[in-house]
Amino acid sequence: MHVRDLLDERRAQAVVEMAIVTPVLIVLALISCNLMIFAAAVARFDRVVPDIVLAHAVSPAGMASASGEQDVTEVVAAQIEQAMAGYDVEITVERSIGAGEDGGGMLALVGALHTYRCTMSYAPWPGGLSIAGVDTGSPLALKHVRETVLDPWRPGVVM
Repeated sequence: MHVRDLLDERRAQAVVEMAIVTPVLIVLALISCNLMIFAAAVARFDRVVPDIVLAHAVSPAGMASASGEQDVTEVVAAQIEQAMAGYDVEITVERSIGAGEDGGGMLALVGALHTYRCTMSYAPWPGGLSIAGVDTGSPLALKHVRETVLDPWRPGVVM
C-alpha cells in the first residue's frame, strides 16, 4: 500500500460524512428560519392587536350585540390581516361577553367586560412540498393567542 492510497481513503470518508450531515444542517436551517419568522410575527401581532381591538371594538357597532352591520369580529380580523400583510398567517377573532348582559337582573344594567380572543396561525415553510411521494412540509401549525379585554363603560381602557 502506498501513502497516496491512504490519502484517497480519507478524502472519500469526508465526502460520505458531508453527505450524511448536509440534510441535517438543511433541516436545522429551515427550522431556525421558520422560528425567527414566527417570533417576528408574534412580536408584531402582540403590538397591533390591542390597538386594533381598542379602535374598532369600542365603537357603537362594536359594543352592540345584534347589529345589522358587519360583525365587529370580521372587521377586527380584516384589520389585523391588513396589519400582518408581510407574514403568511391566518387570523381568527372570537368575541365573548362576560356575565351581566345575558341575564335580566340588575347586572344587565352594569354591562359586562368584552373579551376579544385573537388567534394567529403560522404554517411553516415549506408547506405543500412533496419529494418522491414524501411530504416534506410540517404537519402542524404554530399558533399564538392574544386576548384583549375591554370595559364597555370606559372607552379606550384595556383591562
